Amino acid sequence: MESFSSLIRTASREQHGRVRASAFIGGLLDGRLGVSAYARYTEQLWFVYEALESAAERLAADPVAGPFLRPELLRLPALERDLAHLRGADWRAGLSALPATRAYADRIRACAAHWPGGYVAHHYTRYLGDLSGGQIIRDRAESTWGFARKGDGVRFYVFEGIANPAEFKRGYRTLLDSVDADELERQRIVTECREAYALNAGVFRALDEEFPLTA
Repeated sequence: MESFSSLIRTASREQHGRVRASAFIGGLLDGRLGVSAYARYTEQLWFVYEALESAAERLAADPVAGPFLRPELLRLPALERDLAHLRGADWRAGLSALPATRAYADRIRACAAHWPGGYVAHHYTRYLGDLSGGQIIRDRAESTWGFARKGDGVRFYVFEGIANPAEFKRGYRTLLDSVDADELERQRIVTECREAYALNAGVFRALDEEFPLTA
C-alpha cells in the first residue's frame, strides 16, 4: 500500500511542475528579471508565511498539526531581514499583497482556524518546497545580484537549524505517514495540497503580469 507521503507527492507532481515552469520563476533564474522582481516576490512570501506562522502557537498542541510546527522551519524573521535589505528599514510602509497572494493567505488562515489537516497540506507544500527547489533560487540570487552567500537578501532560503535537509525531509514525511486520519480525511488533505499549488501558481501568474518578459 502506498504511503501517505508518497501519495501526496504523486498527486501533486503535476501542479508542482506547473509552478516550476512559471515564466516569472524562469525569468528570475535566467537573469531576465531584475532584483526589483525578486524583492516583489519576497514581499508576497511575507504574507503567505505570516498566515502560516501566526497560527503556529495556537496549533502547537493540536494532535494533527502540532508535530509539524518545528521552530527551525520558521521563516518570518529571515524574510523580514531580507526585506529590510531589499527595501530599506521602512519596508513595511510599502508592503502590499497581490489579490492572488491575499487569496492564498486567506485560505491558509481558514484552514488554520477550522481544519488542521488542511493547514498541514499548506505547511507541507511550502516548507518542503523551500528546502528543495528554493535553494536554486537562493543560488541564482547570490550569483546574479551579489548577495553575500547565505546572507541578507537570501536568508529566507537558509535553514540554519537544519544541518541535513535530506534527513529532515525524510523525518517530515515520516510524520505525514503517521498522521491520525482515516482514508477520506487523507484524500481531503491530498486535495488541499493540490489547491495549495494552484494558489501558489496564481501568485506567479499575477507576478508574470506585473513583470512581463520581452522576447
